[in-house]
Amino acid sequence: MIHIDGRDHVLMPGSTIGVLGGGQLGRMMALAGTNLGYRFVTLDPTPDAPCGQVAQQITAAYDDIESAKKLAKRSDVITYEFENVDSNVAALLEKESYVPQGSRLLYTTQHRLREKRAIEAAGVKVAPYAEIQSEDDLQLAVERLGIPAVLKTATGGYDGKGQWVIRSETEIAEAYSTLAKASTELVLEQFIAFERELSVIVARSPRGELSTFPVSENIHVDNILHISIVPARIPQEIQNRAQQLAAQVAESMEAAGLLAVEMFLTGDGELYVNELAPRPHNSGHYTMDACVTSQFEQHVRAICNLPLGKTNLLTPVVMVNILGEHLEAVVERLGTSDDTADRLGVVPKLHLYGKKEAKEKRKMGHINLLCRDVEDGLDWIHETNIWRKINR
Repeated sequence: MIHIDGRDHVLMPGSTIGVLGGGQLGRMMALAGTNLGYRFVTLDPTPDAPCGQVAQQITAAYDDIESAKKLAKRSDVITYEFENVDSNVAALLEKESYVPQGSRLLYTTQHRLREKRAIEAAGVKVAPYAEIQSEDDLQLAVERLGIPAVLKTATGGYDGKGQWVIRSETEIAEAYSTLAKASTELVLEQFIAFERELSVIVARSPRGELSTFPVSENIHVDNILHISIVPARIPQEIQNRAQQLAAQVAESMEAAGLLAVEMFLTGDGELYVNELAPRPHNSGHYTMDACVTSQFEQHVRAICNLPLGKTNLLTPVVMVNILGEHLEAVVERLGTSDDTADRLGVVPKLHLYGKKEAKEKRKMGHINLLCRDVEDGLDWIHETNIWRKINR
């Protein structure tokens, strides 16, 4: 069993970072960390996974104990790139290797009820909610919290999966029976009539150093992140408060590495934390080209206990996701002169993830649009006619 006091443990370049999960977040983490001189090995069940294309890969299921032990033996430190990793495997790896993020943070953030209680314990608001164990519970909770309300599975679910927005009492029975099939606890949340969706990426190292990135304003289409706008089009006072709340949550939870804190901003200026992700996050991709330090480099710095990098914004930026249905048009456009970008003063920076199959709604890459004003970036997205659904 390995016992390391993370507060004083610094992993220098040349060390090997093990990544549970071989998706695009692991890929971009490895690309950033390789520049700093670190080596990477990933564990993922998909052969030639995005991260495996730029790092060594152990091809095995996430709950394969022997393969997890093999990852531990080859790594000086282990991190994860998505939170649906088996927390029991993460706990085992804590015994076999050094996992500064720990299994406790993973255990908390992969379960919505535990996550909400942890946020409240940090003194930060979440939307009023109720634990649901039966259809009768749901009926009573809807009466208390009002309609519309959002029923969610406590575990699993991403990009809108595992959710049902209840808009009338006639939907209660169907909503419960549908989501109860997931065989996990359910939670009902009061619907927050938000004006903006925001997120803050915060980094914290084992030594206790903490740093936040600029606030991102996020717009979703079909429950999938479509664009992130930075600077967010909100008053500076609210930006400051959002960063302070994110730091408060990370400090309270003794996070290590990155924590993405998603929030709702209401018309009266209230901020409610919606969800947490203990890893790099889609809404932080703008940092790759628009900040002094990217979220991926910052995550590597944090888990290795290096001094954290500066997070200053160098330029206004709009990040737009490339889904499977957009990929062909994006690649086609790459091979031609971009007169629209020239006219608007926009510099598109393309990032593709190396996924083999371009399925509809699947995230295949993103573009960071560096611009003089975020409205110019939004105009570029609109005028390309590749993304046909946008709410500005």
